[in-house]
Amino acid sequence: MDLRSELLKSIWYAFTALDVEESGKVSKSQLKVLSHNLCTVLNIPHDPVALEDHFREDDDGPVSTQGYMPYLNKYILDKVKEGSFVKESVDELCWTLTAKKNYRPEKNGRILLPKDSFRLWCLFNFLSEDKYPLIMVPEEVEYLLKKICMAMNAELNSVELEDCISQDSVQQNGLTVWAFLDMINSGKLTRGSERESLSMAIEKVYMEIVGEILKEGYLWKKGQLRRNWTERWFKLRPSILTYYVSEDCRECKGSIALDYNCCVEVLPEKDGKRCMFCLKTLTRTYEMSASDTKQRQEWTSAIQTAIRLHAEGKSSLHADLKLRRREQREQRERRRADREEELQRLQALQGEKEVKLAELELLREAQRQAEALLEQEEQRRRQQREQLQQALEVQLREAEEARDSMQAEMVLKEAEAERQRKRIQELEEMQQRLEEALHLEIKARQDEEVFRYAQTRLLVEEEERMKALMALQEEQEDYILKTQREKQELRQEMESKSRALDEAQRQLEEVRANRHRVDQDVVAAQRKLRQASTNVKHWNVQMNRLMHPIRPGERKPSIGGSSFSSVRAMSLRDTGLQQRQRSEDKDDETKENVDSSRGEAEKHLSQASNRDMDIP
Repeated sequence: MDLRSELLKSIWYAFTALDVEESGKVSKSQLKVLSHNLCTVLNIPHDPVALEDHFREDDDGPVSTQGYMPYLNKYILDKVKEGSFVKESVDELCWTLTAKKNYRPEKNGRILLPKDSFRLWCLFNFLSEDKYPLIMVPEEVEYLLKKICMAMNAELNSVELEDCISQDSVQQNGLTVWAFLDMINSGKLTRGSERESLSMAIEKVYMEIVGEILKEGYLWKKGQLRRNWTERWFKLRPSILTYYVSEDCRECKGSIALDYNCCVEVLPEKDGKRCMFCLKTLTRTYEMSASDTKQRQEWTSAIQTAIRLHAEGKSSLHADLKLRRREQREQRERRRADREEELQRLQALQGEKEVKLAELELLREAQRQAEALLEQEEQRRRQQREQLQQALEVQLREAEEARDSMQAEMVLKEAEAERQRKRIQELEEMQQRLEEALHLEIKARQDEEVFRYAQTRLLVEEEERMKALMALQEEQEDYILKTQREKQELRQEMESKSRALDEAQRQLEEVRANRHRVDQDVVAAQRKLRQASTNVKHWNVQMNRLMHPIRPGERKPSIGGSSFSSVRAMSLRDTGLQQRQRSEDKDDETKENVDSSRGEAEKHLSQASNRDMDIP
């Protein structure tokens, strides 16, 4: 069942809840509110003018379901993306609208909590038939009640269930959700069960069927790095196995994606752990330990089922089971119809056989009447012969001439007797031909049944081959899509590596430009260094000249001027030394920058070359 069908079931309840007069129509103002709320919970943008534009030619009166469906499909459901919203929020919105109008638990007693009623409503929608108004067939009702009773470890009251299902309206149309909730609220089916146990059982079945949780519980898991055993709460879905710190599922510690490359194996006891098994993926092997052998068997079977569902492209186990149960019901209906048709055909053959037997009995009766007539005629002839013989004996001497005429009459009588015997023989032959025709018709009927059975078997084989062909075609399409995705990923990787190479080349050009600037700075620094050394030499000459002793006859300079000159010379010398030191430090720093720039450029060049070698 696809996402659109699931959403339509809940929206149908919301629409019918707004139909207060039960006329099949809802006002536009109410539809605007419903559409806005649906867009909010489905996380899609809402266009308030779209409804008016869609029904521009109509008046402001009510809109029927058929009139609202094109707007719902075009402006709401076509924009829905799976995974972008919470399905439970949509169900809660539709349940809130429909429960106010239709759900009255007080009349039959109330043992269900409001959240349990909502979950049973969601379960009913999931298991109901894909036709409106929504109903659930008795087989699905029994299946759901058995699941709830198994979760409570209780017995289902089969007598009360049969009494509810044996009603004519339920057998013909199925059970509505409100009748189903009233039946649960009455407490007849779960008599002796506590309210809390029933609530926990409903929650467990809801999480299993609607939440698509195949199994959950505590397992011991071996770490990958520390290699120690830790107890985790595991939750298994058809495509992923997630484990948490505790059963409140607040802190997720990791998840394992399940696909056709995964497998489950049972392990012997080691490290003081028993009931061990492992889950192997392409990248890692996860070792786990269950509490007992039964739990290990249940977990391995559930994981294998999840892997099989992912390999078959199915997202829900219970949707697949529901489809199988529906196919089995349809097969049973077809077999029952075939049996009824066969019975009618046999009854028709029996009627034809009875007609043939009646005709045969009529023929036999006619044969018996002919034999009786023949016997009477023979007796009459015998009496006539006796009378003639007596008459001849009496009149032998007197009627010699009449003897010839009597002989002629005897010849005529014998011819008539011969005709009677031929007629009897023809009737016997006709009876024999009728019996042969009856046998031939029976044989033809049997041959026709054989041919029909062979034709049915050939049709079944053709259907199986067609299914196998469709499966092969789907596998081929999946392989083509996978190849295209891999090709797209390779193309993206080549583009990213090409961009990285261009970036490396740009960085190399920048490094070369920086190196050129650094070389220019080095030349300028060397030129300044030479100027500074020239100045130092000049000031050294001046210092040496000032340091000479005063000879006799030379003019003695003033004390202030000599002191100022010496101090100035020393400061100039210190300045020259400092400039030389700064120029040397700057030269060293420039060289280090050049070396680092060269190293970085060579590193980028090596990475770019490696990326070029990695490109296929």
